[in-house]
Amino acid sequence: MFGLGTPELLIILVIVIMFFGVGKLPMVAKQLGGGVRSFQKSLRGDDEDEDEDDKEKKSSSEKADDKD
Repeated sequence: MFGLGTPELLIILVIVIMFFGVGKLPMVAKQLGGGVRSFQKSLRGDDEDEDEDDKEKKSSSEKADDKD
């Protein structure tokens, strides 16, 4: 059967390092994670606009609490 074992994963990792370079790997991983997160949100039906509005409300209420 088809499966990815340790040797196959190591070969893929070496190819990725050769293609992108060590310096760009964190950036590539961050973008890949953001894409997966966005895909999961779209499957659940969450709107990004609502999430951003909630973040803005929380940050403004935290600022108001800090002033007290």
